[in-house]
Amino acid sequence: MKQLLQNIKDGKTIVEDVPIPTPREGQALVKVFASLVSAGTERMVVEFAEKSYLGKARSRPDLVKQTLDKAKREGIMPTVQAVFNRLDQPMGLGYSTAGVIVALGKNMQGFKVGQRVACAGGGYATHAEYNVVPRNLLTPLPKNVDFESASFTTLGAIALHGFRLADPQLGENVAVIGLGLLGLLTIQLAAAAGCNVLGIDIDPKRVKLASSLNVEAVTRPQAESAASAFTANRGFDSIIICADTSSNDPVELAGVIARDRAKVVATGAVGLNFPRKIYYEKELSFINSRSYGPGRYDLNYEENGQDYPIGYVRWTEGRNFQAVVDLMASGKLKVERLISHRFDIEEGVKAYEVITGKKKEPFLGVVLKYPEEKVSGAPVSRVTFKQPDTGTLDTVKLGVLGAGLFANSTLLPVLKNNKDFELVGIASSGGLHAQHSGKKFGFQYATSSEDEIINDPKINTVAILTRHDTHADLVVKALKAGKHVFVEKPLAVDSRQLAV
Repeated sequence: MKQLLQNIKDGKTIVEDVPIPTPREGQALVKVFASLVSAGTERMVVEFAEKSYLGKARSRPDLVKQTLDKAKREGIMPTVQAVFNRLDQPMGLGYSTAGVIVALGKNMQGFKVGQRVACAGGGYATHAEYNVVPRNLLTPLPKNVDFESASFTTLGAIALHGFRLADPQLGENVAVIGLGLLGLLTIQLAAAAGCNVLGIDIDPKRVKLASSLNVEAVTRPQAESAASAFTANRGFDSIIICADTSSNDPVELAGVIARDRAKVVATGAVGLNFPRKIYYEKELSFINSRSYGPGRYDLNYEENGQDYPIGYVRWTEGRNFQAVVDLMASGKLKVERLISHRFDIEEGVKAYEVITGKKKEPFLGVVLKYPEEKVSGAPVSRVTFKQPDTGTLDTVKLGVLGAGLFANSTLLPVLKNNKDFELVGIASSGGLHAQHSGKKFGFQYATSSEDEIINDPKINTVAILTRHDTHADLVVKALKAGKHVFVEKPLAVDSRQLAV
């Protein structure tokens, strides 16, 4: 399958052929039909990757500190090697897609093959022809929501969570500063909730677009006078900052146009040097919105499928996704006119030339499209790099399960040029890391299927370098298939696995 990748080490953005991933327990395999490029988050990733090593260090002093601490503990050379291995790992870009479920892992009640869904999450809902996505990051789609619209679901949830944090009431006055994609979604959500909304932006074209969505909007020079007239000199009850700028102007403007004891919420990445005097005198509350809602960054919620009780957490990220989709279905959230560019996945690199400014043209919503061939059955995939070697009978014909840091930094560099080993196949559940390692170290093929490695008659030895809790079961499986086995420690993690 085709996937859009970012190499953090050399800064290259490329489209590569990688194995189709395999769904594990609690995951679905989704054939993607549309994905949305984030002009904020993804642009920052690409621009960071394109910096020199010195530039990367300057922009991430927190990572520099971690690296220095590691060097003190483990030594300079191991640390340098670990850093370069980390940088060399390809990153799948994207976090908002839509498509059709083509296969299910275990324990996926409530979902079925053939179901249309929106998908969310960095590392899951990537710009690829197929994604594996955990259950709490999947949202069923109504029939009247098309895939392009549904690809906006994750960004819509970011806007919705920021709006919820402002806690506006029916009939209150809400200002939205910054009318990019996030701001244009936010003004529609606020209007749908029965608020009086004023949009503010420096770009007259964005102001005009907001007005076409039946929301009053003004340019920055008009903002203060318009705010006074709009609120009858009372000030806004809530101000939501959706601007993407290092300037402090948005937080300064928010303080000026806010009423006494109003709420200011930032969903965009803005300068945060607050003018203390006005924030103190008005006793303003400031909230930095965190992504899609409760559940974000909680592995038990996002990866293990543990939901929060609705009586305690009404609006989790999953429920925010569903609310966004429902608003699209009802016509209260319109995203079609927010799309400025469409690219096929094969031309995905061009999308990043647009959002990073290399291609000088205005943009808003950038959507990637995917082949629409009919899907039947669960696809199985491998990527072949070269034909089998003609090794001797006593050659170790190696298959590797796992393509993580230990494999890439410790074991595979030693084996790469060893004539006693023939590197046949390598597997990782997502497929991406197997593709990268297979190409880098000279394997014949890469796959996302562990069974393909274990059952390959050309392989006589299996190296198991996966997560610790998977070692025991894979060792037994490989031994039963008649393979010699090398397993990274530990052999097992509990008494049940030892008994296997």
